[in-house]
Amino acid sequence: MARLLDGVLEATVVGSFSRVGYLARRATQGWGDPPRLEGKVLVVTGASSGIGRAVALALGRLGAEVWVLGRDAGRTEAVAQAIRAEGGLAEAALVDVADGSAVDAFAERFASARGRLDGLVHGAGALLRDYALSAGGCELTVATHVLGPFRLTWRLAPHLQRARPSTIVTVSSGGMYTERFDLDRLEMDREHYDGVRAYARAKRAQVVLAREWSRRWSAQGVASYAMHPGWVDTPGLASGLPSFSHLGSLLRRPEEGADTAVWLSAGAARPVTDEGTAGSPPDEDGFWHDRRHRGEHYLPWTRPRHGEAEQGRQLWQWCAVRTGLGSDP
Repeated sequence: MARLLDGVLEATVVGSFSRVGYLARRATQGWGDPPRLEGKVLVVTGASSGIGRAVALALGRLGAEVWVLGRDAGRTEAVAQAIRAEGGLAEAALVDVADGSAVDAFAERFASARGRLDGLVHGAGALLRDYALSAGGCELTVATHVLGPFRLTWRLAPHLQRARPSTIVTVSSGGMYTERFDLDRLEMDREHYDGVRAYARAKRAQVVLAREWSRRWSAQGVASYAMHPGWVDTPGLASGLPSFSHLGSLLRRPEEGADTAVWLSAGAARPVTDEGTAGSPPDEDGFWHDRRHRGEHYLPWTRPRHGEAEQGRQLWQWCAVRTGLGSDP
């Protein structure tokens, strides 16, 4: 019955993405707490507000040492202090993921302080109504959601591989369902810029990139997942899509939208071996929502023209050229 209800909810966007879907699935699927994370080190971007903040706080409560990354110094430090106030360990770092030099500086700081990384959560994101460029000259939506995560993950990959098993979790969006991945249309120019469409395309690209990390690194014990949180009441939603505020009580709370990202970060999706230890990443490393693997395409015209593996290789090469980071670390 739980699977039947889940399928019915998934078939109706409002039922699946709203708070109704979260509460119904939690009540009928016997969700338990994610595994404890004492002794684990995790990095969370976009952790100063919204879903990223909820992820960081939840990971701290599970016992992890959390590196809280954000663009606002006061809010970022406040999240770290909140984790410490509950007896956890946290470090705050002022990082704009769209700024390559800031990402590189953080990676050097982390490398000098820690030799391993058990999990990386890409929570930074924004729906920008107006066209803007990053410090490196890239359209800011793509810089924030694609090139920034690529750069940070590449820089931190040796630490993830050293900690195996480890996880990469990318917080994408259900909005990506409206767009097909097309590398030639990924980065918009000023004349044709549309904030909502740019956001959806970048979020689709995140799913492709997450799959490519899995393809390259799963044999080394690094699981890569992309998930979408549903419709969540956050400052970003209010500013980027103000019409969604009319949904009111149908919107999820930030901690509800963060649940699957926390659950994946804690390694709960990994199979358990006969010895009771986490095994290799499952084949279903792809797209997740409400603790279940989901299809990546609702609309037939969004399906890839070429194979998914080819998409990943193309995007990887494009990111490598744009960031100046070449082969695997």
